[in-house]
Amino acid sequence: MKTLLVLRHAKSSWDHPGPDHDRPLMKRGRRAAQHIAEEIRERDLLPDVIISSTAKRARKTARIIQETSGCRAEIIKTGDLYFEDIGIQIHVVTSADDIYKRIMIVGHNPSSEGIVHKLSGESIVMATATLAVIDFDVHSWSEISQGKLRLVLRPRELE
Repeated sequence: MKTLLVLRHAKSSWDHPGPDHDRPLMKRGRRAAQHIAEEIRERDLLPDVIISSTAKRARKTARIIQETSGCRAEIIKTGDLYFEDIGIQIHVVTSADDIYKRIMIVGHNPSSEGIVHKLSGESIVMATATLAVIDFDVHSWSEISQGKLRLVLRPRELE
């Protein structure tokens, strides 16, 4: 069994004068990421590895998840999660090492919604800091296709 945790980055600031890639998290976004991290810990969903977009808001979200949940997973950064190509993003997952039973990817919309739909058949709204958990009855990440959407966590529903 393999489990994929798809997390959209937390709320970021549009007031940042630099490029989109460098937008930081807002205070509200940091709190939302902490709430999700606490739920991840309480529900025993700690990932074995976190794969994050290289965008600042995604990297910071991944770090908050790691630190707040007590997760010791390595954070791997890849530009492949910054772009909207769902095929490339799914390839990031299907090429993961099979030693990992639970992978978290931290990315952006509309890709987060697209990945969840492609891999579970479910259409959900992925507001910022929303987490979707998809289970696959396979032994290898390269075998994933259609999984079962087990859980969706939204920060507003946790507050």
